[in-house]
Amino acid sequence: MTRTTRLSSVRVHERSVTARAPGKVNLSLHVGPREADGYHPLVTVFQAVSLVEEVTATTAADFSLEVSGPGAEHVPLDGSNLALRAARALAEHTGVKLGARLAITKGIPVAGGMAGGSADAAATLVALDALWGTALTRPELLSLAAGLGADVPFCLQGHTAVGTGRGDVLTPAMAQGEFHWAFALRAEGLSTPEVFRRFDDDARTADLPEDADTALMAALRAGDAERLGAALSNDLQPAALMLAPDLAETMDVARAAGALGVVVSGSGPTIAALARSSAHAESLADAFVASGVCASSVCASGPVPGARVVQESLG
Repeated sequence: MTRTTRLSSVRVHERSVTARAPGKVNLSLHVGPREADGYHPLVTVFQAVSLVEEVTATTAADFSLEVSGPGAEHVPLDGSNLALRAARALAEHTGVKLGARLAITKGIPVAGGMAGGSADAAATLVALDALWGTALTRPELLSLAAGLGADVPFCLQGHTAVGTGRGDVLTPAMAQGEFHWAFALRAEGLSTPEVFRRFDDDARTADLPEDADTALMAALRAGDAERLGAALSNDLQPAALMLAPDLAETMDVARAAGALGVVVSGSGPTIAALARSSAHAESLADAFVASGVCASSVCASGPVPGARVVQESLG
């Protein structure tokens, strides 16, 4: 399905740049108590996976947006869209007076806790930086990304990283080898604010742990999928399961099919199952669908690079 909004019909000499940015899975997610500003401090380990969003930016006098691919009908086309916000933020920061036609091809599940909207924003920043020739440094792009949303900097950076603050302060993490995942996708999403509200209802007051991910980081450095599976964690998982109890059955199916580890991805509702191999990931995905515990399933591997230009053309 394709949805389009057009803000201007004025055309200028056309040049296009296409960029891709990955989705993410949280290998661990530790959440501190809500602070006075309403936000929660986080310590999380991100891994970028091979489900990607593709954004093609074409020169134009104003901004317009088209979205296609699975779940396109659920993507907003107004000013709340992260890709449009990224485009306007870059234009304002650099003083560029042009617009762009943005065409998003979705490959990351919508409202699944895998940062699809953030990937759109990251890909848009990279595509427009190349299209407009603004040549921002990576720190400048990361700063713009952080102003758009907590997951946008990681989608820009990719690979594996530890996120602190609101998840936007990144430290690269060493990871050897390739890890294989199967993701179970739920028909209905979960509201991230509601998941955090339910988390807060548990009256958690503990500070963030300093060494909770020691085993996880060692598993990544060793490229040991079995140890990594045993170390997966998510403080938001109990809240997500309370709001969507059916996810517990989905997780049980993955365990019965031999998953090395199973975790709710971010604030949910996607379930991430770590596999022994790409063939095992396909088997897990088939088990999800055959058991009827999800709307659909996909496989991916990681870590993969962050947002990057993949094509430039002159029309």
